[in-house]
Amino acid sequence: MSALRIHWCSPLDSGQQKASEKYDTGALDFAGIVDFAKEADELGIDSLLMGISYHMPDPLPMIGALVRETDRVKFILAYRPGLVPPTLFTQIVNTVSWMSDKRISLNLVAGISPDEQAYYGDFVAHDGRYERTGEFLDILNRFWSGESPLTYHGKHYRIEKAQLGLPFKDAERPRIYLSGASDVAQQIAIQHSDCWLRYGDTPQGIAEAARKVLQSGCSVGIRMHVLARETRAEALAAVESMMENPDEQHREWVREFVGRCDSEAVKTSFRLADKAEHDWLSPMLWSGAVAYRGGPALCVVGSYQEVAEYLFEYKKVGVSEFIFSGWPTRDEMRRFCKYVLPYLRELETVWDREHA
Repeated sequence: MSALRIHWCSPLDSGQQKASEKYDTGALDFAGIVDFAKEADELGIDSLLMGISYHMPDPLPMIGALVRETDRVKFILAYRPGLVPPTLFTQIVNTVSWMSDKRISLNLVAGISPDEQAYYGDFVAHDGRYERTGEFLDILNRFWSGESPLTYHGKHYRIEKAQLGLPFKDAERPRIYLSGASDVAQQIAIQHSDCWLRYGDTPQGIAEAARKVLQSGCSVGIRMHVLARETRAEALAAVESMMENPDEQHREWVREFVGRCDSEAVKTSFRLADKAEHDWLSPMLWSGAVAYRGGPALCVVGSYQEVAEYLFEYKKVGVSEFIFSGWPTRDEMRRFCKYVLPYLRELETVWDREHA
């Protein structure tokens, strides 16, 4: 069984110190982002997710700079079909592949909010956005398979005799992640991606939701948070301290924003949080930050060993990679790599030995 891939979400915004504070926007600390990426590189993080949203700086130019500041860590570019035509997008990704020695992957996100999509002049409804994503990925994969000139007549895209002079380096292509929890998202992931990426749930919930994806041969990844301390008591105390004096105005803003979302992934995360008993979906999975941070904020909480053992339960049901965040995310990344990851790798080693 392959080792779990451990990714981290780069703090393109402020890298919040607490789960219950509002987003800090209006400035870009790029020097801080470079420093974060360099440390992730040194710690052995597989990839950094570079997210996209209207309140964040655009990830594309930052990846172009960060690949020249790092040596090994890869970058997962989150982007939305509909913002950039597929021929130009392929050209951009191919260029970065040469700049970075192929250290770029893609996380295609169809969009979670009609409000936000409208900011960019996009008024396609939920299922249509996924249909468009399927066409987008079909075109990208045809370019990467060497089809040239490429003519494509779809519902959302029309291309005539397209050619690109610069291929993806070594005639390869990037690893593709497809986000979403709806049936149509799963279908597009199975057809066009390497990994179906979704927000967290219990291991049992993930196993049930991912059954069809895993049967197809597509990988499954989870985007969630982690909070690990030397003892469980310290971890619970950290949760309690982090939730002191929460920003209720921000919570109300999130509630209103989510109320207008058409994303099944977002709705599922909030449904899970609503049914959690005293903010706990399980003894290890805390949902208290979802009301302030949204779907990715489901958080595995416990001692270093407990967190490793719980994450291994996901591996046993078919999960092969995680994209983590924390509060503060840089401190949590250090703790995870120093204290949790050795436990996790030992569990994998024992499992492989026993099932050889």
